[in-house]
Amino acid sequence: QAQLVESGGGLVQAGGSLSLSCAASGRTFSAYAMGWFRQAPGKEREFVAAINYRGARTYYADSVKGRFTISRDNAKDTVYLQMNSLKPEDTGVYYCASPAQAFSSGTSPGEYDYWGQGTQVTVSS
Repeated sequence: QAQLVESGGGLVQAGGSLSLSCAASGRTFSAYAMGWFRQAPGKEREFVAAINYRGARTYYADSVKGRFTISRDNAKDTVYLQMNSLKPEDTGVYYCASPAQAFSSGTSPGEYDYWGQGTQVTVSS
């Protein structure tokens, strides 16, 4: 069973940058896709980005393409989300997640079974 712990959230002005990290434990990290999701106040949780188990393929929501970058370091069991040109609408709780099934693409939100506790990102205008 996977344990996921996010860090790196905070308060930033619009146009600024933040970097999130998610440390994984409990299983072989390099065998599993990883994803980032977010939930704004009063809204449903939405997909942000995903990366396959080897880090060779990445996927992004249209709303963050060109501004956010997902990456992973399989030697450190960690996935990252670099967020640039932040907008107030990027505000929310950011969660990292991982599927129970190994070697999946991570492209379907329904694949994800394990979730971190979330980290707050607030972008002021």
